Amino acid sequence: MEETPPGQRLQPPPAHASPPFAPAPFIPPPRVFSPGLAAARSTPSPGSGPSPATAHLSTPPGPPVFSSPLRPAAVPFRATPASPHLVPFAASGGYSSSSSATAATTASLPTSSAPHFLNGAATPHGDHAPAPSPLLGDGLDNPYVQFSANKVLKQKKLLNAPSLGFGALVSPGKEVSPGPEVVERDPRRCLNCGAYVNLYCDVQIGSGQWQCVICKKLNGSDGEFVVSSKQDLLHWPELASTTVDYVQVGNKRPGFVPVSDTRVSGPIFILIDECLDEAHLQHLQGSLHAFVDSLPPTAKIGIITYGRTVSVYDFSEGAAVSADVLPGNKSPTHESLKALIYGTGVYLSPIHASLPVAHTIFSSLRPYQLSVSEVSRDRCVGAAVEVALGIIQGPSVELSRGIIKRSGGNCRILVCAGGPSTFGPGSVPHSVNHPNYAYLEKTAMKWMESLGHEAQRHSTVVDIFCAGQCPVRVPVLQPLAKCSGGVLLVHDDFGEAFGVNLQRASTRAAGSHGLFEIRCSDNMLVTQVIGPGEEASPDSHETFKHDSSFCIQMHSVEETQSFSVSMETKGDIKSDFVFFQFAVHYSNIYQTEITRVITMRLQTVDGLSAYLASVQEDVASVIIGKRTVLRARTASDAIDMRLSIDERVKDLALKFGTQAPKSKLYRFPKELASLPECLFHLKRGPLLGSIVGHEDERSVLRNLFLNASFDLSLRMLAPRCIMHREGGTFEELPAYDLVMQSNAAVVLDHGTDIFIWLGAELAAQEGQSAAALAACRTLAEELSEQRFPAPKILSFKHGSSQARYFVSRLIPAHKDPTYEQESRFPQLRTLTPEQRARLKSSFIQFDDHSFCEWMRSLKLVPPEPS
Repeated sequence: MEETPPGQRLQPPPAHASPPFAPAPFIPPPRVFSPGLAAARSTPSPGSGPSPATAHLSTPPGPPVFSSPLRPAAVPFRATPASPHLVPFAASGGYSSSSSATAATTASLPTSSAPHFLNGAATPHGDHAPAPSPLLGDGLDNPYVQFSANKVLKQKKLLNAPSLGFGALVSPGKEVSPGPEVVERDPRRCLNCGAYVNLYCDVQIGSGQWQCVICKKLNGSDGEFVVSSKQDLLHWPELASTTVDYVQVGNKRPGFVPVSDTRVSGPIFILIDECLDEAHLQHLQGSLHAFVDSLPPTAKIGIITYGRTVSVYDFSEGAAVSADVLPGNKSPTHESLKALIYGTGVYLSPIHASLPVAHTIFSSLRPYQLSVSEVSRDRCVGAAVEVALGIIQGPSVELSRGIIKRSGGNCRILVCAGGPSTFGPGSVPHSVNHPNYAYLEKTAMKWMESLGHEAQRHSTVVDIFCAGQCPVRVPVLQPLAKCSGGVLLVHDDFGEAFGVNLQRASTRAAGSHGLFEIRCSDNMLVTQVIGPGEEASPDSHETFKHDSSFCIQMHSVEETQSFSVSMETKGDIKSDFVFFQFAVHYSNIYQTEITRVITMRLQTVDGLSAYLASVQEDVASVIIGKRTVLRARTASDAIDMRLSIDERVKDLALKFGTQAPKSKLYRFPKELASLPECLFHLKRGPLLGSIVGHEDERSVLRNLFLNASFDLSLRMLAPRCIMHREGGTFEELPAYDLVMQSNAAVVLDHGTDIFIWLGAELAAQEGQSAAALAACRTLAEELSEQRFPAPKILSFKHGSSQARYFVSRLIPAHKDPTYEQESRFPQLRTLTPEQRARLKSSFIQFDDHSFCEWMRSLKLVPPEPS
């Protein structure tokens, strides 16, 4: 496409759209009922290693538990993965506490009933937050925070042991139902350290003073907490519950959100790569047609294509397809953007007014015509994003009303890319063999990082969806998505999974301008934070005289995210409890300022056995996994990290285990029996292993894992294996290759991929195999229905080429002695001798260790199965 001045139109050939509550004088404040505040919160849900001096910011509920070995499938089969449905909001009543004990205000805030995007299985009624805790409750069932251990060891040496460590996974933006208690006023904070008043504070009811649990200093309450008995303090939500949302309503009237106002409150710009071959383009067109059809009528969209130039499509021309074209070799000038913004073109338009035009534009797209290899085609990704940002920031013409106004809400730019950025700002040479490629790549990464920060400052999230066979140079594009609060995903093609992720990305609500604060008592230090943000500068938040908090500037606030927080103690702990406070301040999609404060306490113990018994193995595994994967920046780093897992497991056994009698082998502590197997999966799996072929894909997986919620992270770490049995029942089994029985179908959920495997004997029976496949497909869809990103679902028969993706994720337990197989995989005992013989003969021998062999190679006794 040739360059033309802004305002000069290109008229592509017309095409047809595809079809488409107190004794006097005290009057307690009313209790707050949180269901009226669901919409006053965002709908939520990867940097650097630690330095010696300071902590560093490094940058779904899970699938249903089968309580019995067999459980019938209870969901109807659907042919395609369910896409989220938008549900309109309506105002609903609620109460809020006032700042005075003798006065109260009421406020009504909207209830959100839109879909919960949780990284795991479908949970139609959502997670359930704990009921308000007793005054001295510990809050260990808090849905937002999961500690690696529910007790804290007093001895510094063992608590700080790096092989196990101590930490927490925090999902500050997670949405639960019912939500936290809501207070519509400013929070009371410690004037010394900045911590928030909470249920663990010692309140002197005669004077109203309260003692901070973090720094132990006394603070006044202006007489607010002067009451006749301690029990009366429970009428303040912040003194009764571990989690409180402080709400400051912004520019909208409290409690009023029009029914038509949905989660998609800001515009969506779709950026399309115009350098696609015909087959890829056809798939992309189908996904785009389905995507715009899924949007609510009030959602505003814009469409841009990019190659050597940037074409901004105009919705004012009706049936004719027209676009204003800007050069792609440089950033758009102020004059060119002004000509677009104040011109007669309509570049952002609500779906109800422009759906036919959008379909026409998508249908008019043509495949790349020149005989140039995919990697060598010019793509001005950076300039296209700059143009979209410019239009979003400026006033936009609303086609339906003919008025000019600034776009509100959080905006999204969805980039559909088939190749790397090779033209204009933020580009790299076509060939990695270019003599200056390393320098130019570093320059492009810095430019993309700056553009991502610019988008984040303007509450715009950039999601990049890549597909096809062409390497997209992930290191260049990742900073743009990461710094804006978005994601970068790589797909095999522009088909079903790509389309589903487009839809789920557009409807996932994102809070903006998030600040995450962490405070700990008793000389506990935050040593490392891994997650979607960066260390906040001192001038970006309020500071206090002796504020020891660790602050993180969040790129976005979503429920599909979590932070991995690693902690140590400066010395042996003397107190009986340690207190932790996590606070996040952000603006939600309704321009409401939210401060969510989560306060928890953990009991301290002297005995090692009591500490180990409190370890949450899955949480500890995920934290260790994130710390390990963070350091695997390259393929060679990944090899080093696989070796580090061996050393970690040996050190765990030496520090916390015992030596076997009359042997040089060490026994792994029984309290941590499942930990080494999780780490063995990490060592072999796609995050560190070589299962995934291309480094682009491995890089994307690692970034997703570093940011992901606990449930998705656990699934990406260690797969979940479920066998389909006759009669439509399922049995959950260990992820061992012994599951590959010829008369069975198996579902393997590995987070971003779900595999369905059919045994040879079953596959030969057409009717039974079809029924088994349908049941497994239904289960796979239910496991991933609300997961973002949507996993790729593959099905195949035993012996097929694709089966290698399935087999490589299973532990080769067929190499173990029979007694060990039966101990770790009891289902084997149900097989007849003939079936066991067939199973044994079906395995191909190779050099990979089984889990037991690996443990013995480390001079450790394999732990008994739990």
